Amino acid sequence: MELHLSRPGVVVPARVDPDGKTGPTRGQIRGPSWTRVAPGLYRPDGVADTVAQRIVEAVAALPDGGAATGWAALHWLGARWFDGVDGDGAPLPVPVAVGDQHVRRRRRGVVVSEDWLLPGDVTVVDGLPITIPVRSVTYAARVANGEIEALRAIEMAAYDDLVSLAELRDYTARLISRPGKVRLQRALDVAEENAWSPMEVVMRRFWQERRARPLMCNAPVFDLTGRHLFTPDLLDVRAGVAGEYDGRVHEEGRRRSRDLEREELARRLGIEVVVMMAGRGEQQRFERRLDSAYERQRARHGDGPRRWTVRQPPGWVDTSTVDQRRALSLADRERWLAHRRTGQNGREIAWSTTILSGTTVTSGRCRGGSGGRARAR
Repeated sequence: MELHLSRPGVVVPARVDPDGKTGPTRGQIRGPSWTRVAPGLYRPDGVADTVAQRIVEAVAALPDGGAATGWAALHWLGARWFDGVDGDGAPLPVPVAVGDQHVRRRRRGVVVSEDWLLPGDVTVVDGLPITIPVRSVTYAARVANGEIEALRAIEMAAYDDLVSLAELRDYTARLISRPGKVRLQRALDVAEENAWSPMEVVMRRFWQERRARPLMCNAPVFDLTGRHLFTPDLLDVRAGVAGEYDGRVHEEGRRRSRDLEREELARRLGIEVVVMMAGRGEQQRFERRLDSAYERQRARHGDGPRRWTVRQPPGWVDTSTVDQRRALSLADRERWLAHRRTGQNGREIAWSTTILSGTTVTSGRCRGGSGGRARAR
C-alpha cells in the first residue's frame, strides 16, 4: 500500500529502489543503515520505534483497502487509554483489517483480521487508512480476553467520546455471525459512558460481582446548598458507599494528602469510602473492605437525614454521557473536561471535531503540554 502521511514524527517505510532515489538499494539493505520492517519494506536507521511508527509500518504492508483497526486505529485518533502495550509494558501486536477478499500471511507484531468490512468502515486520517471508531471498538471487544477487557475497550473509547453506546449497539446489530459477538453484546449490556480510567472499570465489575448494586460512575456529590464536595470514582447512592481506585499516581505526597482529606470529608458526611489498590490478589482484599463498609453503613442506618446529594444544582453542567460531552463548546470542554486533556505519553489533546462516516466524533491532534485529572468544581 502506498501511503502519503501528513502527520509529523512518523516515516513511511520504503521499498528497494535500484537507483536509490525512492528507497534503499539492494546493497544498502544489507548494511546497518536500513531495517527490514515487513516483506519488501525498510525503515532508515534512526527512526524512533514509537507506537505510531509501528502502526504505520503494519499498514504499509497491507493491500489496498486494508486499514489499522482495534486499539491501533483508536490510538491514531489520539485516544488516551489505547497506548499499544500490555499490562507488563510489552508491545501489543498491531491489529489490521484486510476484509474477506484478501488472505495475508501472519507476521510478527501484527494481527490480521479477515472479517469482511462493511461499506464505510474505512476512513483516512492524516494519510493513514484506519477503521472508523465503531468498527475499531467492536473488533477490540470481540477479540478481547474476557468480559472485563471487552468492557474496558468500550468504555475507554467512550471516555474520549469516539463512540457512544447507542452507536455501538446500532453497529453491533449489523454484525451477523461474527466471532466474539456474544462477548461484545454482554459487555454492551453493562457498559457505562462515564468511566475515567481502565481500573475504574475493573473495580466496578469486581464490586457488582460481589454485590449486584446499581453504581454511578464519577457522580459529583454536593451538600444540601448545592456546593460541590467531591467526585468519587464509584458511588452506591442508596447505601452511601463510595469506591476509589488508588494507583501509583496516588502515592505522590501532595496527591495522597488530597485523597486523605477527601476520605475524611466523606466520613463526616456519612459516606463510607472503599479503596481498591493496584497489585495481585487485590480483588479479594477489596471485596473484604467492601463488605466491611456495607456493614458499617447498616449499623449507622437511622443516624439522621443525609447531608449530601447527587442532585445537580442549577447551572451545573452534566457531562456524564458522550452526547452531552460532544455538545459542549470548545471553551466548555476546557472548563469541564480538564481531566481529559492529557493524551498518550503526556501530550495534550487539542480538541477538534472530525466527521467519520457520517458520525461526529471527538478526536484530536496532539501538541506539547500536560493536563491533569482534576474534577470540575
